[in-house]
Amino acid sequence: MLVTGFPAGMLACNCYVLADRAGSDAIIVDPGQRAMGPLRRVLDENRLTPAAVLLTHGHIDHIWSAQKVADMYGCPAYIHPDDRFMLTDPIKDFGRGLFGGLARSAFGALFSEPKQVIEFDKDGDKVELGGVTVTVDHTPGHTRGSVVFRVDADIGTGTGSLVFTGDTLFRQSVGRTDLPGGSGRDLLGSIVTKLLVLDDDTVVLPGHGEKTTIGDERRTNPFLEGLN
Repeated sequence: MLVTGFPAGMLACNCYVLADRAGSDAIIVDPGQRAMGPLRRVLDENRLTPAAVLLTHGHIDHIWSAQKVADMYGCPAYIHPDDRFMLTDPIKDFGRGLFGGLARSAFGALFSEPKQVIEFDKDGDKVELGGVTVTVDHTPGHTRGSVVFRVDADIGTGTGSLVFTGDTLFRQSVGRTDLPGGSGRDLLGSIVTKLLVLDDDTVVLPGHGEKTTIGDERRTNPFLEGLN
């Protein structure tokens, strides 16, 4: 299986590309600001055709290029219904804070929904795309509609599992909960019930920063100390 990624934009949101093999369909996770250039290079070098855009949540740094990627390649964008409104208004309720300032500095950037939007129906949804099965777990806390994506496959890392955690879990950190729709209690509950139940060797591919494993975070993440 082919798994690669790169940080995109001012906030260095990790955009990931997942495919069964070179020359096949591909899944794009969280195409953020300025993602198109490096994304095209990855797709061209590996002869990949996007089959879907998967969004871990609706914040602007994660959905910035979603409409452009989805419509350019004629594929759907998937998002949780609680965060769908952010596709057209990603800075709603942010006022003049960090995300509001970012959007307003983007020379009047306008956001619109992709032509094809599919909402995740329920917790534990399984989506079959390009020969890859993705399990979608609802993990509210960072936003109401945050999700993580689990994949079981041979990824050449000594494990058969990986999870794209968006802004729910990072290497030695967790997602912020002081933004609209955030909840510290919900975030820790999501991590305990959806992530800490995974095998220790599950590879964690977060929305920002370096990859890690569930076992490493269980042992060393100061925000998870005392959680079971």
